Amino acid sequence: MKYSGAQILWECLEREGVEVVFGYPGGATLPIYDALDSSTIHHVLVRHEQGAVHMADGYARASGRVGVALATSGPGATNLITGIVTALMDSSPVVCITGQVASPLIGYDAFQETDVTGITLPITKHNYLITDVHEIPSVVHEAFYIAGSGRPGPVLIDITKDAQQEIIEWEYEEMTVHLPGYRPDLSPSSNDLAYAVQMIHAAKQPVILVGQGVLNSGAMAEVFEFATQTQSPVASTLLGLGSFPADHPLYLGMMGMHGEAWVNQTIQNSDLLLAFGMRFSDRVTGKISTFAPKAKKIHIDIDPSEINKNVTVDLGLVGDLKEILGRLLPQIEPAEHPEWLSQIGSWKQEAAIRDIKNMQDNGHLHAAHVIHDIWRCTNGEALVVSDVGQNQMWTAQYYRHNQPYTAITSGGLGTMGFGLPAAIGAKFARPEKEVWIIAGDGGFQMTQSELSTIVQEGIKINIAIINNGYLGMVRQWQEFFYENRYTSTPIISPDFAKIAEAHGLTGIRVTKREEVEAAVRKAQSLPETVIIDFRVEKEDCVYPMVPSNAAIDTMIRRPVSQADLK
Repeated sequence: MKYSGAQILWECLEREGVEVVFGYPGGATLPIYDALDSSTIHHVLVRHEQGAVHMADGYARASGRVGVALATSGPGATNLITGIVTALMDSSPVVCITGQVASPLIGYDAFQETDVTGITLPITKHNYLITDVHEIPSVVHEAFYIAGSGRPGPVLIDITKDAQQEIIEWEYEEMTVHLPGYRPDLSPSSNDLAYAVQMIHAAKQPVILVGQGVLNSGAMAEVFEFATQTQSPVASTLLGLGSFPADHPLYLGMMGMHGEAWVNQTIQNSDLLLAFGMRFSDRVTGKISTFAPKAKKIHIDIDPSEINKNVTVDLGLVGDLKEILGRLLPQIEPAEHPEWLSQIGSWKQEAAIRDIKNMQDNGHLHAAHVIHDIWRCTNGEALVVSDVGQNQMWTAQYYRHNQPYTAITSGGLGTMGFGLPAAIGAKFARPEKEVWIIAGDGGFQMTQSELSTIVQEGIKINIAIINNGYLGMVRQWQEFFYENRYTSTPIISPDFAKIAEAHGLTGIRVTKREEVEAAVRKAQSLPETVIIDFRVEKEDCVYPMVPSNAAIDTMIRRPVSQADLK
């Protein structure tokens, strides 16, 4: 049969299992959109191309499948950049497809011509420029393989308009990917595994650090078995939340700059760090020279470039975490560390002043109140997407995840505006889940245009805006380190409840603690998307906080008053 390049593209996407594509049409993608009627794939019309990538990213993180974004050439393609870097930094499998001007026009500054493959070369796992219709099937298949295998990440396919339009005789054929220079599957030697077993058996004060690699590998069961068999406490990175159940006695909480105080103390006093699928970012380690000075370190990661990149380790095991733990577990003898766990328990008691129970309702509404009550009303079972800033850290601290793939946020890049579109993508991935987005008033305004996407698609999301009238995290740094000079951080916002109403949605405004639960329950009960504008304490801070380039146990702690102690 005869097919155009555009029709071939949609057929190939279907063969890769794609069910939904997030995009925005333009001149260089008109043939692709014209051929959409012949496809079973659902297209979601976004309001900005950056939103398309964040939606594809949220979809990927919630489902474990590759997310797909589609944009036209020129400004459409360049609007994808922030989302592509976000996906790269957080190892999220996304395929971005862009239209390009016709091949004879390339290099002549044609209307909306941009060298998008050149621009995205440093921020993708790989990218392609297709000028020949015959290349489309193999490139699409390769792109999905690369995006989802090894350490996941974004891949871009740029297709010229003439390649989209050309008609050829074509029949789909099953393909085998052959990429000699791309070998993501590496296995450690038996000697390395034996050395790891030796270090694990010798440890008296071990701690496991779990990152997003646990989720990417699907190694939750193996990590759980490892932790319980060795009685090793477990700390999580921001992106590792949900990979180990938060209600388990061995779970400590989040580590790093805004991690729990007892978690950072545990790391600093451990004699063995077991880093599972995490990359030792600066937000985790603080000052490198002071990080876990007493500990031997075993680092398991599928990306060999991460081994010894930030922290020098005693043993690096390169490969899929699930497979490596599967080989290690039969060799690990059960162990107990009662004194170590008791010491950690005492540190935890000392830090309990930060616990939500000890934050008295003094007539002021705090973000911690809001997130704790959302956690309680959802039984901790919602899929929660947070934006970036104070709202993100409070969400990580006060919403406790027992299930994997239910905590989504922008970690490595810290992309404000990520939350709302990512939540839309997550809802398409898991329509059965109760989805909440928790955002600040600043970040929400960056992509609030995607509310119209929600309305057009008729999907249900609950939106909690932590509205403190500031760009909160920057303001906090100004308070701590710049003598309260709040330069350019006060921010005026629209009436978010009325913004909801303008979209035909429900808007609620909350100013008191006693109003929180009723508002959350109402949002849960309504069939449409609900925005709750929580007017919280303006100059509240996230505690604890490790200053930049300081040891992670050198923390700024929540000020303690006599009222707090009662």
